[in-house]
Parts: sequence; C-alpha cells; structure tokens
Amino acid sequence: MLQATAKVTQFAIFILQCSFCNTSLPDEALATVLAKRIIPCLDVDRGRVVKGIRFVELIDAGDPVEQARRYDREGADELVFLDITASSDSRDIVREMVRRVADSVFIPFTVGGGIRTVEDMRSILASGADKISVNTAAVDDPSIIGEGARAFGSQAVVVAIDARRSDAETQRRGDAEKTRAPGDSRPRVLPCPRLSWEVYTHGGRNPTGIDAVEWASKAERLGAGEILLTSMDCDGTRDGYDIELTRAIAEAVSIPVIASGGAGKLEHLYDALGEGKASAVLAASIFHFGEFTIGEAKQYLRSRGLPMR
Repeated sequence: MLQATAKVTQFAIFILQCSFCNTSLPDEALATVLAKRIIPCLDVDRGRVVKGIRFVELIDAGDPVEQARRYDREGADELVFLDITASSDSRDIVREMVRRVADSVFIPFTVGGGIRTVEDMRSILASGADKISVNTAAVDDPSIIGEGARAFGSQAVVVAIDARRSDAETQRRGDAEKTRAPGDSRPRVLPCPRLSWEVYTHGGRNPTGIDAVEWASKAERLGAGEILLTSMDCDGTRDGYDIELTRAIAEAVSIPVIASGGAGKLEHLYDALGEGKASAVLAASIFHFGEFTIGEAKQYLRSRGLPMR
C-alpha cells in the first residue's frame, strides 16, 4: 500500500514540476493523466461483500479480503470498500477489516461508510486506506469536505453522491414511454428544459431535496478531489449506467467523476467513459461473479479506442 501511495505521490509531484516549468508532458505521462480507470466496488454488510438491486435485495458475493486480493491480481486500477449499512445504522466501520483489506492489496484503496468527522477520516487513513469517501456526513455538514481536504489533501477526499431522478423527470420518462410509436422499441422522449436528479443519504433511504449537479459543484468548491456518483435508478439493474446523469455531473465539475450503478456488460463501461465523460467506472456484479475479468474489460475498452491504465 505504501509503495502504491508513494508512486502516486511521485507522479503528482512530476506533473506539478512540468506545469511550473512550463514544460510539456511526455507522451507516456500525458497518457497516464488521460487514462480511464476500472474500479471494482466491495459493498460490505456485516463483514461480507454483498450486491443488490437499487440498494435492496442484497445477496452474498464473497469475502472482502479474498475479493480484494483477486482484483489486485487481475490488474484493477483501484478498489472501493463501502460499508453500506454504516451510515443508516449509525455504526462505525470495522477498522480491523479495513486493515486486513488494505494490507492485502497494492493499489489505491478508498474506504467509505459511517465516516462522520475528520478524526474518523484520520483513523481510516491510518488503517491503510489511500482515500476516504463521505456521503451522508458531507450533506449534513458540508464543512467536513474542506476540513478533510486541508488535513489530508483534496486527493484523499472523495464525495459520494447517491442520486435518483426527480419525480418530474420520472413522470416525463413514463409519459414518453406511453407515447411510443407502434412497433418502435425506442421511447418518444418528450421535451424537457433540464433534467433533474435528487441527492439521497443514509444508504439511499433519505431524500434531501438537493439537486445532484449543484451538490457536485459545491463539493468541488469545498475541496473534494473526486466524485463517486451512483445512480439509484440504475444500481444493480445491469441495464447500463445513467449516462445523462453522469455526463451532467462530469460537465459541471473539473475533478474526476467515477460512474457507478448499472453495469451489466462491457459496452456499458464504454458508454459511461465515452458518452458519459466519466474518468472511471465502478462495477461490482460483472466482476464479483466471474462474468468478466478486469483484464477482459480493459482489453475490450482499449479495442474501442479508450486509453486505459
């Protein structure tokens, strides 16, 4: 873990030196900056990796430590470990499990769930994580984003956003489906001046009334170094990412956006990274159950012209 962190830090310093000296980046360095990432997600509930549909109907997907080791061997770019019940049940993350997972891999590792204070951040980072992810706590008290960034650097602070289409947008899509032409498999989309998504907290249980695009922009201003964006409408459905949501957030911020929720085939990864303008894709089901390997996913995306790490 320390070796991986050191390499990332050295590369960041190199990039800064090039910018200060007004020197062009070498082609290899530029390719690394622009390269897309594949990030398996380990959603953990009571010590086991789980996977559900739209945040419910959870099924067991294995041991988190073994899964982490497998993904590291397969060449995953990063890992995300989320205790999905920590915020909703007001439980602290089991730090010992975090240490075991972090000690098992040599790639950057993000940990989220139940992180409420800067001291919680410090404890998780000290346990071996490279980054921390905040969701509910950031909505409740946005100042935690800036406090974390000042204490550990923006690169260590990921703001997770769970978003669902607003009632008005859901109704619009339903009306569009009803007006579909006979024999046409594509919905006849009705005019809409602006799409809208609402932020949810506590594991997707509590609506906030906050617009997801506006919240992402605010999180960046406060010091977030990355956005982990999950579509609650698409999560676990395997029907593809919410491309409109992903693109809207990616175009609203200058920091990396990780698309999450809905991957069912490799083409979905391509759509999120390409049309959706995401910097990385988070996926679970297609990797957890052996449907595809990380190597197969990268090979496919490279064949479609995307630069991969």
